[in-house]
Amino acid sequence: MGGPSWNVPLGRRDSTTASLSSANTDLPSPFSSLATLIAAFQAKGFNQQELVALSGAHSIGQARCVLFRDRIYNDTNIAPLFATTRQSQCPRSGGDNNLAPLDASTPYRFDNAYYLNLLVKRGLLHSDQELFNGGSADAQVRTYSLSPSIFSTDFAAAMVKMASLSPLTGSNGQVRTNCRKVN
Repeated sequence: MGGPSWNVPLGRRDSTTASLSSANTDLPSPFSSLATLIAAFQAKGFNQQELVALSGAHSIGQARCVLFRDRIYNDTNIAPLFATTRQSQCPRSGGDNNLAPLDASTPYRFDNAYYLNLLVKRGLLHSDQELFNGGSADAQVRTYSLSPSIFSTDFAAAMVKMASLSPLTGSNGQVRTNCRKVN
């Protein structure tokens, strides 16, 4: 899918179990304002630049209609043709599980097109478009839209930082011999 690579620090202890509810705890809502996004990321020790960089993960992936319906029918900071195209896949009622790519330009490539989409009001989620909506994050979005290398460098650094959030210590979890499975 392209995109940057980074060195993963070794020795991190991982959980031996998985929990969907735990994994979804503290994730920002797709309906969040920029202020709410900044506060949520600051609570985890991230600054605004890291918030904007990590949001670039939306260069790939899809979202369910129920998460962007309000945006495509009610937000005013959206390109009309983009909204109409998404409305054809996401009716006003029903179709909650219909999917649309987070990045309509290059949905299968990890690149900076996500930021280019924001510049022309083609952010799928309300929270995505909030990054470029006349606020304090606009300049960073512009920078990443113009420089794939700066985006890649900042994204990789933020991912390394994110990997160090709340590490397990002592006898909790395990250092995996194969990162894909429990020892």
